[in-house]
Amino acid sequence: MRIHKVRLGSNEIRVARPAPIPARLALRDEGHWLSMHADRGGAEQLVALWSLAARSAHSLVHLPIRANAAPDGVVSEGLPTSLDLVLLHHSLQFPTGSWKEVRARLGTGAPQVAETPHDDFRDESATASQRRLHAAHRDHLRFDIAAHTLFVVGSSTAFREHGAALRGLVEEAPSHMHRRRNAGHCCAELSAGPWSRPRTRRNVPTLLHVQYCADWHA
Repeated sequence: MRIHKVRLGSNEIRVARPAPIPARLALRDEGHWLSMHADRGGAEQLVALWSLAARSAHSLVHLPIRANAAPDGVVSEGLPTSLDLVLLHHSLQFPTGSWKEVRARLGTGAPQVAETPHDDFRDESATASQRRLHAAHRDHLRFDIAAHTLFVVGSSTAFREHGAALRGLVEEAPSHMHRRRNAGHCCAELSAGPWSRPRTRRNVPTLLHVQYCADWHA
């Protein structure tokens, strides 16, 4: 990892970036939904960074991946917009409108080792998705887009519950594609908020579709 610190008013913003940057991880705003494509290595890196976001309430986890092209053969309707990704704890109350300024001042940062458990999210119950359907449940993710960046904001619980789906993708997709070659793609779908509508109040799609790509050719 590389750790960057930027002063924003009276606050110091701490940004963690993976080093090296995942090459086979691409994120796009398709208009009606958000799509992400990842090979095995990219999916494993995403899970590790998701785990870091769940455990670190004081840092923005930034994946500068908007220059990454989607794999060959991916078909989109219209003209999708490539995006970076930022994962952050809701307690930071970071103003996403300030991200462009913060990003421009990141500099080279300082190297730092960050480790997360290899088995993180495996202990999450299969009832997590059912809990999110209850009206009293408040641990939802929130999506926002600013400066060509998707912000995924949530509590540690929200990140852990959705992280279980990403962990399942890493562990099940390779064998799924091998055993069922004509079964179509393998994916995980992450949703924002308790809403049933397709877009947030800020007009951002509420569905993030993460697709596993075994043979990535960009």
